[in-house]
Amino acid sequence: MSVVLQEIQSAVAFIKNNYTETPVIGIVLGSGLGSFTGEIKIEKEIPYEAIPHFPVSTVEGHSGKLIFGELSGKKVVAMAGRFHYYEGYSTQEVVFPIRVMKYLGISTLLISNAAGGMNKSFKVGDLMIINDHISMLTLNPLLGKNEEAFGKRFPDMSEPYRKDLIDKAFSIAAAANYEVKQGVYVGVTGPTFETRAEYKMLNVLGGDAVGMSTVQEVIAAVHMGLPVFAMSVITDIGIREEENTITHEEVLQAAKDAEPKLTHIFKELIRVL
Repeated sequence: MSVVLQEIQSAVAFIKNNYTETPVIGIVLGSGLGSFTGEIKIEKEIPYEAIPHFPVSTVEGHSGKLIFGELSGKKVVAMAGRFHYYEGYSTQEVVFPIRVMKYLGISTLLISNAAGGMNKSFKVGDLMIINDHISMLTLNPLLGKNEEAFGKRFPDMSEPYRKDLIDKAFSIAAAANYEVKQGVYVGVTGPTFETRAEYKMLNVLGGDAVGMSTVQEVIAAVHMGLPVFAMSVITDIGIREEENTITHEEVLQAAKDAEPKLTHIFKELIRVL
């Protein structure tokens, strides 16, 4: 048995010793979206630092705990705070919680993030359903010897974001009269925001939004056969004419403002799963 599999089993055993229910939905909350957990009927909270081998979140807007409970009639586990490669974590550490949630029993993964808009039709506060991604600008978490317990060596990535989940989310948004975009998310390492030339290049490559998370988590999830739905809050516009700059504080505020709509879509999507 590999070291990483042993560590996952150790973390899972600890969690199950503290929470005996089986979550069916896993949720990853992005920057500024931590208030979503207020919608969960919380049954147990476990700080990351208490879980064996679990990384600890260091970014403002990420509280750093696993939250277990019920939402929309389903047992869920939510990550209030995620891990990023730019924090100094290895790719294995970044995706460690995704693998733990899979071993806890989840059958679907929902992901949110804050992203910079590159599609010229986007504005701050828009919600974008991710229908594909470009991951070549950040390290793949499957590099190295393949762990057969997780999945096969060359996982197919032709549909990393499940089309049936995307369709359900669009129906939910339409019923609530929300305008929701869709597009391609480009994953980069960060922690710098992109230069103007970089934004333009990524847009030319086919990207509609860019961020510093998500793609590694999705790759690990697909490797393990987990269906994924992901949504970005467009918190800044990268391709713009005015000479404004981007701050992390502004990103957090824009995410907070858009959170009620994202929360509604996630809640209703969980209800119909």
